[in-house]
Amino acid sequence: MADGTLKVGTITTSSGSGTITIGQSGETVTLTGGVTGDLKFNSGYGSVVTAYGVRAWVSFNGTGTPAIRASGNVSSITDVSTGRYKVNFTTDMPDVNYAVAIGSQQANNNDSQVHNIENPNVGYVEFQRRENGTVYDSPYIFVTVTR
Repeated sequence: MADGTLKVGTITTSSGSGTITIGQSGETVTLTGGVTGDLKFNSGYGSVVTAYGVRAWVSFNGTGTPAIRASGNVSSITDVSTGRYKVNFTTDMPDVNYAVAIGSQQANNNDSQVHNIENPNVGYVEFQRRENGTVYDSPYIFVTVTR
């Protein structure tokens, strides 16, 4: 709508199936599985599949005292040592079987960057960043945790 208001055309439920369908003018969103199930939807690729969510994310300055620029489900950043950080979750992960993606700005325009992740923990993820074997802090670090 022009004013930014979402109007729901229909809401239907299937008895016993835990499915809710919301639709307007031929467009529908189906939430399946109830409170404990998976969120599934057709994102335009022709099939309904499970959506895997980002459980935590953060953009922070890793030089000096680390400072969070923006985040979701991150309570704080710990500066463990040069180039080593701990990202603390506001709400713990359900288990340690999550995936972490880390990106950072190069400190010295070297070609090789490596982010070594420590043993996973439900309350935080700890990692160290290296360029060509040398540990550096970085002014721009981005961490995403998916589960």
